[in-house]
Amino acid sequence: MTAYEFGVNIETIRQILVEDLGNRKVASRCVPHVLSNDQRHERVQYAKDIIKTARRNKNFLNSIVAEVETWRFRNDPTTKRPCAEWKSHASPKGNKVRLPMTMLVCFYDSKGIIHHEFVHEGQTVTGSFYLSVLERLWKRNRRVRLEYSAPGRWFLLHDNAPVRRAVAVQEFLGRNQVCVLHHPPYSPVIIFCSQN
Repeated sequence: MTAYEFGVNIETIRQILVEDLGNRKVASRCVPHVLSNDQRHERVQYAKDIIKTARRNKNFLNSIVAEVETWRFRNDPTTKRPCAEWKSHASPKGNKVRLPMTMLVCFYDSKGIIHHEFVHEGQTVTGSFYLSVLERLWKRNRRVRLEYSAPGRWFLLHDNAPVRRAVAVQEFLGRNQVCVLHHPPYSPVIIFCSQN
């Protein structure tokens, strides 16, 4: 923008900023939440508990099913090249249309993805919706992860959002003897890897 404003070469602007003024381009790092001392202590204690459990039960990390939700564009081109075009200075500025997004719910373990599904447009993620997702996960587990078919053989790691704490969800998990791992506040999803 500066090069265009002053009618000079982009390289000239770069030389002035970087070589003459000693500036550099730095991207900010996003920190979603600053943890209190109690929250830091809780996270350290949680990590110690996970390590202790993994030492006692060699199959523990391989029996964790983690859940993650993410927003995805419905049509996500792999590069910007399809949207690029050559224009003259007199051409009007192009607009890039923001594509509609949809939520993806994905469950995975150390072997890979077990179950995933997209949330339909207009669907609100409620306790009853999440319960139906868990029921489909339960059926899928019995087909693709036979080692999880017996009660108490796998652990569920999902965040502590209110829909996860819904009574119907808790009853379903209790009835099917699924142990839910505690998730400390403001924690990203912990990715577990197995050593085969």
